[in-house]
Amino acid sequence: MKPRILLVLLLSCLSSLSCLAAGTPQAAPPAPPPLMLATQHRPGVDVADYWVSEKLDGVRGRWDGRRLHTRGGQPVAAPAWFTAGWPRVAMDGELWIGRGRFDQASTLVRTGAPGDPGWRRMRFMVFDLPAHGGSFETRLLRLRALTAAARVAWLQPVPQFRLATEDELQARLRQTVEAGGEGLMLHRRGALYRVGRSDDLLKLKLHDDAEARVVGHAPGKGKYAGMLGALVLRLPDGRQFRLGSGLTDAQRSNPPPLGS
Repeated sequence: MKPRILLVLLLSCLSSLSCLAAGTPQAAPPAPPPLMLATQHRPGVDVADYWVSEKLDGVRGRWDGRRLHTRGGQPVAAPAWFTAGWPRVAMDGELWIGRGRFDQASTLVRTGAPGDPGWRRMRFMVFDLPAHGGSFETRLLRLRALTAAARVAWLQPVPQFRLATEDELQARLRQTVEAGGEGLMLHRRGALYRVGRSDDLLKLKLHDDAEARVVGHAPGKGKYAGMLGALVLRLPDGRQFRLGSGLTDAQRSNPPPLGS
C-alpha cells in the first residue's frame, strides 16, 4: 500500500474515533442525597421544644445502608473495615476527627485512600435516620439503639441534651465555643425528617450576627506548639470567647493582628 493511501486511511480512522468519543454521552455527576438542612436560629424560638447538640466541624455524610456519600453525592472511599458491621439502614451524620480538625477530616474524605492511616482517627457521628417515619425523638431513641447494637467504636450517636430557656442555650453556646467547638444545633422534638430547610433544624454560632474583634492570641499546644492555638475575640457587648475551630495552618502561622 502506498504511503499516501496509508496516511489517508489513518487520518480517517482517527477522525472516526474522535467523532465516536465526542458522541459518547458523559456520565452525569452524582445527585446529592436528599438531606434535612438547618436554618439560622433566631430569638423567640421555644428552646424547650428542641433537642440540642454540639455543631461538629466535620464533613456531612450519609450512609445509605451500603455506602457512604458526601453531602454532594460523591462516594467516600472509606476502608471496608470502617463500615463493617454498620446497620443496613440510612444514617445521616458527620465524619469527624475532633474539634479544630475540619481540614484533616475534609482532606481525608476528598483525597484519602482506603489505606490511609488517618481513617483510624475518624468517627462517624450519627444524628438522624432519614428513612425512619417517626418523630425526631423517636428516631433518636432508635439510632442510639442501632449504634449501641453495632458495637463499632467509631460509629457513635451525637450526644443530645435538653435546655429550658434561651439564657441556658446562650450559656451552653459560650461554653462550647470556649472549649473549641463550632456552635450548637437544635432539632425539634416532634419533627419528621423533612428534606430541605425549615425551623425543625436550627444552627447557632456565637458570632452569627455580631462582628467580633481580635483581642488576644492563645498559644497552641501539641502539634500546634509555636503557632496560634485560638483567637481571643470580643463581641460589641463585651463578651469574650476563644475561636480555635476551623483555623488553617497558614492562619495559625500568621494570625490576624490584635484589633482586627
